[in-house]
Amino acid sequence: MTGIDPEPRGSFLDALRRRTVSSDLEPPVPPALRQATAYAWRLLVIAAAAGVVIWVVIQLKLLVIPLLVAILVTALVWPAFSFLLRHRWPKWLAIVVTVLGTLAIISGLVWLAVWQISRESGSVRERTVTAIEEFRQYLIDGPLHLSALQINDGLDQAASFLRQQSEVLWTGALAIGTTLGHVATGVLLTLFILLCLLADGGRIWRWTTRLFPRVARPAVDGAGRAGWRTVKSYARTQLLVATIDAIGIGLGAFLLGVPLSIPIGVLVFLGAFIPFVGAVATGALAVFIALVYNGPLIALFMLIVVLGVQQIESHILQPILMGSAVKVHPLAVVLVVAGGAMIGGIAGALFAVPLAAFVNVVAVSLSSKAWEHEGQPLEHQDLIWQTVPHERGRRS
Repeated sequence: MTGIDPEPRGSFLDALRRRTVSSDLEPPVPPALRQATAYAWRLLVIAAAAGVVIWVVIQLKLLVIPLLVAILVTALVWPAFSFLLRHRWPKWLAIVVTVLGTLAIISGLVWLAVWQISRESGSVRERTVTAIEEFRQYLIDGPLHLSALQINDGLDQAASFLRQQSEVLWTGALAIGTTLGHVATGVLLTLFILLCLLADGGRIWRWTTRLFPRVARPAVDGAGRAGWRTVKSYARTQLLVATIDAIGIGLGAFLLGVPLSIPIGVLVFLGAFIPFVGAVATGALAVFIALVYNGPLIALFMLIVVLGVQQIESHILQPILMGSAVKVHPLAVVLVVAGGAMIGGIAGALFAVPLAAFVNVVAVSLSSKAWEHEGQPLEHQDLIWQTVPHERGRRS
């Protein structure tokens, strides 16, 4: 016994381990780089999974697009369908009335547009020729001072470009039969899926939740229902926006004497289902038609009508009728619509916002465990797409 306790064995091994790991030849990886690498490979895995999902969707687009259209139409007609059920209508009769009413509205809009186009085609053709001649004369007499030879050269170049693309155009023309067949098949498939969702949507959803582990089913069910409420709020809001914009802009075009006012209204109605971008594009089309056929003054009035209708709809009517049921950041809308258009064209732009809203609400619901308390509102600051109304609008 020397009176001095020997060094504990554990401390000696720790020191040896530290000395072994630390080496001038192999310096340790900085914590920041290690953390960045951990994030990087996880983001790569997520991107790869998203890419595979997008690739599968593109390959199965003839099935996916009718399914998404049917889901969106179901969300659109759900208020009318549930209204009939609440008033003790038989379910089969409510389905028949809802579906036939939807088909009647769509057919009526298409018939009105075709009727006015065929009725005014002659005068529109004459106005088109006159507008072209006036524009040609303006190019000659206006500030550009172009010569007739330069204008003819430009027209020849345009014709040459069309001839160069004739093979592509001819190939597309030959594919019209297949395209029409796909469209007809998609319409029938959409109608069939719509009938199934209205007739047995609850049982289909319960079967879907059984695909997940038993422990995860309550979370999947609660998050999925929150996402469905979001899609219904989106559809209801966009239907309101489309109706107001179409009536306001179409009526304004009619009163200003702009031709094809009914087709303009129909295009505005359909375009409104692509948030922000669709309204801007169809409004610009209405102003352009007024400029070509009626001159700059009427085009200016048409622009005032378009801007006025959109401002009244977004700042007065929508808050009164809908409360704060749906709010979405404009930046999120533009980026999501642009990304969807680049990936899937018109269909991608149409479904991009509701899909993004659904995924966002489902993710936030799962992370915040809001599904544990049914009806618990999600925190607005966590959502790009806010779907929680105040008390007056919580009946959806």
